[in-house]
Amino acid sequence: MARAKSSPKHHPRRPAKEVPKEPAPTSQERTSGEHLIDHYEYKAGNIPIRIRIYTKSGEYVPVYEVSISAISATTEIILERIRKELVNEVSLEIGDITDPKRLSDIEDTFQRAIGILIKKYFPGTDEETTSYLTTYLIQKALGMGNVENLMEDDQLEEITINGAHEPVWVYHRKHGWLKTTVRLQSDDQIRHFSSMIARKVGRQISVSSPLLDAHLSTGDRLNATLQPITIQGNTMTIRKFASKPWTVTDLVRNGTVSASGAALIWEGIQYELSMLVAGGTASGKTSMLNAIANFFPPNQRIISIEDTHEIQLPKYLHWVPMVTRLANPEGKGAVTMLDLLVNSLRMRPDRIIVGEIRRKEEAQVLFEAIHTGHSVYATVHANNTHETVARLTGPPIDVPRSMLPAISLIVVQYRNRRSGKRRTYQIAEISEEGNGHVILQYDVNKDLLQEVNVSLTAMNTLQEFTGMTEKDIQKDLVEKESILNWMAKHNINDVDMVGKVMAEFYTNKDALLKDVKAGTVPAYLATPAQKAE
Repeated sequence: MARAKSSPKHHPRRPAKEVPKEPAPTSQERTSGEHLIDHYEYKAGNIPIRIRIYTKSGEYVPVYEVSISAISATTEIILERIRKELVNEVSLEIGDITDPKRLSDIEDTFQRAIGILIKKYFPGTDEETTSYLTTYLIQKALGMGNVENLMEDDQLEEITINGAHEPVWVYHRKHGWLKTTVRLQSDDQIRHFSSMIARKVGRQISVSSPLLDAHLSTGDRLNATLQPITIQGNTMTIRKFASKPWTVTDLVRNGTVSASGAALIWEGIQYELSMLVAGGTASGKTSMLNAIANFFPPNQRIISIEDTHEIQLPKYLHWVPMVTRLANPEGKGAVTMLDLLVNSLRMRPDRIIVGEIRRKEEAQVLFEAIHTGHSVYATVHANNTHETVARLTGPPIDVPRSMLPAISLIVVQYRNRRSGKRRTYQIAEISEEGNGHVILQYDVNKDLLQEVNVSLTAMNTLQEFTGMTEKDIQKDLVEKESILNWMAKHNINDVDMVGKVMAEFYTNKDALLKDVKAGTVPAYLATPAQKAE
């Protein structure tokens, strides 16, 4: 294995892999009242990490146990001795750690020093072991230690540090909130980590500026606070950037949206109907927006505008991603979503994606963009179609109801807090009077998205601007549904693979439908392993 050159955050994240079989519980586990819920392994850089999630007597929240299986307690003691020697040998200042160029030099120096010390304390160590011990020590000395290991777990959505008085908490995609076995030494250490990250992105956090909201180069988002703003200690909240974006195939396979529902959305996007994705917090709005953006044709220019860069589109698309920028400590240099939205209209876009509509000015520019011939796709906080209309027409957004018909479809996302399942709750259209008209509705008891009303406005719009009859549109929908089911069956869920299917649909539809009907996967979608066969 190649020798690590930097801390694990510079390595591509590797997906967690299921452990074939968990060892039988020890007598200590049986007597402690533990009950194993889940377990898996992954690599943080080249450090093997083992995760166990279990319930325990006396704990009211499941425990997320982190262990580095290749490093014993004795090895850990020796590694801590090496780390102290390194810090003494390599003179460090905060500027060294926060300056990317200087940090690279420091890491190289550490690499050489670590190699000598590992040979001294662990003679005969092979290259692979030396590699992950090196990464581990650099992580401990220059990074955030075990917090970085947590950041490499693709199953986590959120990592929260509430102070040194309690363990780090995580939000797991499958199991919700969990209490980890990771602790930080002190509130000073939390403050050091916050300051280190802030400086890397050109910001600062201090007693005079105790709040920090920063977007990291990895796409992750950090919020940090200092005492006494947060009474019990310094805090950090890291919202993790998904290493693999959700695709429409994923959403169909896991039941988030039906193939027929996705086909209706696809039909609207193909013929440039503007849409809103609504939903509550953590309902999957951005994931849905990212997934339906896969339906864009390859011959159109797309501009995306976000606070945090989360949209990931196929590389075949003509796409310009843009993100907002917060003001500097002097209150200058801010670039708002409104600034980017206004600027995007000068970039000759065919499609505009907006992360979230929050303010009146943003909504007004967005609706003006639609009325001037642009297709717009955005998210908004609302729990159903009725609330979406009320949110848009009431304060603080206050869009005139007469402008609402410019939005052809509303896709409402829903998260069941008991089960954690995310589902498409409604697909609706806006009537000519500016009212919501639900076409598909999610049945919670049946766990199905089913038709409850016939489309009126959207269907009429499609017929008017495409010249198709209702029969033509229904045939189109059936074809799209068959393609989506074919993709789900063959697990074509990589964002670029989905992009290839969409590009093929728009440029060589008959050939694609032939493969779908035959149930075969064409050569351009084959994996390297399949091609080798």
